[in-house]
Amino acid sequence: MAFLDELARYGDRVHVYPEDEQGLLPLSTALRCADNGTRVYCCGPELLLDAVRRHVDERPGSTVHFERFSPAGDAVGEAFEVRLARSGHTLTVPPGKSILEVVEEAGVEVLSSCRTGTCGTCETAVLGGIPDHRDDVLSADERESGDVMMICTSRSLTPHLALDL
Repeated sequence: MAFLDELARYGDRVHVYPEDEQGLLPLSTALRCADNGTRVYCCGPELLLDAVRRHVDERPGSTVHFERFSPAGDAVGEAFEVRLARSGHTLTVPPGKSILEVVEEAGVEVLSSCRTGTCGTCETAVLGGIPDHRDDVLSADERESGDVMMICTSRSLTPHLALDL
């Protein structure tokens, strides 16, 4: 609501649904036109963001951008090993730490910014293993391919992960 004045110049291209006036956002209706190339921006509680992600993921080519009150994923999970192909390091990522933190502690420099999975700066190529995507950057198709991951918040679904670092 803080940007209503700025958004007014876009006229009927912007739709605002205040819950206290109109009830819950009718996602099926609101996202019906989210076709190939549509960008959806959403801020709100976790349940809303999850529901919006599901609706947008059903529409190939559309992307969703979130602003969160807290990170999407946390570092909780099983320990796993990550092999850094270029530097030759094999590191253990324990519960409670991100891949990014462990890689930095080993002296490997990685560009990063938000550390919450929202900016995409730490995107890293995956050479082996299956990422557990916990970011808000990748589309459903990108997640499915498993070719890249955001190492600031995502983890591994397999005991070993290989990255192009």
